[in-house]
Amino acid sequence: MAVPEGISISKEIDARGSFCPGPLMELIRGVKSVQVGEVVSVLSSDPGSARDIPAWVQKAGHEFVGTFQEEGYTRFVVRKTR
Repeated sequence: MAVPEGISISKEIDARGSFCPGPLMELIRGVKSVQVGEVVSVLSSDPGSARDIPAWVQKAGHEFVGTFQEEGYTRFVVRKTR
């Protein structure tokens, strides 16, 4: 499933092949590197990311745009809110 229309990704991080907590750590660095309102996408093949990434996004107070299944990996999309 593709990212919803109208969502413009500012930074995409390819963390496929990296294992927990690698994709989450890459996302945290990515969110720190963009401006408030921008969107970060992380590609992960680690099943643990499905639990870790949404939990961190909620704890950090950002907007979790969604999880999108791609061929062989998952795309997690987050909007920086603060």
